[in-house]
Amino acid sequence: MILHQVGLFRKSGVKSRIQALRQQCELSPDSVSYEDQSAYDVADMVKQFFRDLPEPLLTSKLGETFLHIYQYVPKEQRLQAVRAAILLMPDENREVLQALLYFLRDVTLLVEENQMTPMNLAVCLGPSLFHLSILKNESLSPRSIQKKYTTGRPDQKDLNENLAATQGLCHMITECQCLFQITEEMVTQSRNSYMEAELMVPPLDELCKAHEEEVDEDEEEEDEEGSYHAHLERLVQNLLEEAKDKSRGWVSRSTSDHTELAFKKVGDGNPLRRWRVCVEVSATPDEVLQRLLRERPLWQTDLQQEKVLETLDKQTDVYQYSHYNMAPHPSCDYVVLRSWRTDLCKGSCALVCVSIEHDDSPITGAVRGVVLESQYLLEPCGTGRTRLTHISRVDLRGRSPEWYNKAFGYLCVNEAQRIRSSFQSSDQTSPEAKS
Repeated sequence: MILHQVGLFRKSGVKSRIQALRQQCELSPDSVSYEDQSAYDVADMVKQFFRDLPEPLLTSKLGETFLHIYQYVPKEQRLQAVRAAILLMPDENREVLQALLYFLRDVTLLVEENQMTPMNLAVCLGPSLFHLSILKNESLSPRSIQKKYTTGRPDQKDLNENLAATQGLCHMITECQCLFQITEEMVTQSRNSYMEAELMVPPLDELCKAHEEEVDEDEEEEDEEGSYHAHLERLVQNLLEEAKDKSRGWVSRSTSDHTELAFKKVGDGNPLRRWRVCVEVSATPDEVLQRLLRERPLWQTDLQQEKVLETLDKQTDVYQYSHYNMAPHPSCDYVVLRSWRTDLCKGSCALVCVSIEHDDSPITGAVRGVVLESQYLLEPCGTGRTRLTHISRVDLRGRSPEWYNKAFGYLCVNEAQRIRSSFQSSDQTSPEAKS
């Protein structure tokens, strides 16, 4: 096993192999196999990754704060201070830090074989995580840098910061299981409008009542089945409108690999934006719909389990699914009302989903997410090809509006590309492709 290797993160790998592995990861990260890789090459690549980030993992703003905690805060108060600093980190940085610290702790559990203690790891990785190199210290003048190289000795400030970084990372590895726990007092102090406006997912009958309240008084009242049908039909019509190229309010974002991405703000009091992804798929609309409905494992690689809880009619059901997250982050599950159409104009198909409560839906993940909108429009765009448009607003729980603005749209892009790739893989393995 890789973690058993003596001197992991301390011993150097082979430069040419590290560079080749890094290029593979940058070009196609999901297809890289690590089974035959040298443990030392992989460890060196990890160090390079963090060292070469535009700003340190602990961020430029908070890096000095972490150093000061381990320089000036009494030992008995450091855990609380570090917890508070971690809360201030951007979500994406905090999640990566947590995953990294848990991994490094796993390395130290095999110290008898690999001889890597928390302090040894901290010495090897501290400079990469804190970006302590004086060449990246913008506060130093060129004369100061030249003087340090001339004398060949760092000044006392540099020595103190290096010691604080090493001791700090050692402490964070040792206490990683406590660092990301939030006390009730901290939760109370950090309450804000977003936390107070927690999304409440309605059961099916309340979803129907909500629709009935919006119907004009002159219209005839509908029974419960008719109400959910009417609500779902409204979602389909909204999807058809929002999927139009000339639909107003959309702001485009740059993407790669022949994928379109845009967002728009929604004035319903919820800060989450509506995201739209468009991509062409080498399959018919009916085939893509079948893949979305019945073949989820072929395109959602982190799927944990799935189940149809209740079939309401031939084109509507209640569906539960869950997916893994990278350890130690919790898995997440969803319960959605979903409905599909195969009789739209010009051979198009549609699938709409929205979260509901259901009596027979025990939580299969550690967290239950909320699907505000997840809608797919599948339009033919040539022989055997489909233009897939996915419109999505999903509360994954535990992340800030800033994270959604920066990252969520690109997760939608990644999902659309996986759906497209699942058909490309099928083509390559089909009997016709082999003949």
